[in-house]
Amino acid sequence: MALREINSKIVEATVLPGQRLFSQRGAMLAYRGEVSFTPNIQGGQGGVMSMIGRRMANEDTPLMSVEGSGTVLFGHGGHHVQVINLTGETLYVEADRLLAFEGTLQQGTMFMGSQGGVMGMVRGQVSGQGLFTTTLKGHGSVAVMAHGGVFEVPITPQRPIHVDPQAYVAHHGDVRNKLSTALGWRDMVGRGSGEAFQLELSGSGTVYVQASEEKL
Repeated sequence: MALREINSKIVEATVLPGQRLFSQRGAMLAYRGEVSFTPNIQGGQGGVMSMIGRRMANEDTPLMSVEGSGTVLFGHGGHHVQVINLTGETLYVEADRLLAFEGTLQQGTMFMGSQGGVMGMVRGQVSGQGLFTTTLKGHGSVAVMAHGGVFEVPITPQRPIHVDPQAYVAHHGDVRNKLSTALGWRDMVGRGSGEAFQLELSGSGTVYVQASEEKL
């Protein structure tokens, strides 16, 4: 895999001729070799449809396309980073948590309501997170960012997981999501986290959760 963790806040990427990486703008810390960085307004390998989805999700800041031959160090804002290696599955991740990913991965967007129905839409509106989640599918590595570190929580058919939406980073597997709450609609409006509502993830897979509710 092209990405590996140097420490809790920096990842190193190996750039090879004929291959591309994509990174968040401003994420490059240093590099060695003959490496170029150019804006990619099409949103990675997903092309125009990916770009449209990102714009609908208010994610129209272009990614940087990284090419050449050498190594690059990535980090951003002092946030903790975690490398996730994909072997054909689809990773669902909040777009603002993406630090870098390999160009071998197919990028797209998913409307949260398609998995969670109306409650998925409510999750975006009430929590302040987008209605769209970025998808990355295929074989390759992804570096994601979080506050206070990332831990993996397994999701099994016998045991759904409830996550504070503000602490959610990403998930993969055969997973369904919906918003659950112990409060009435009037009580829930304006509350962003904690006991007011949780994101319920069920099925089989893994969810990545940050150790803080602070948004990036």
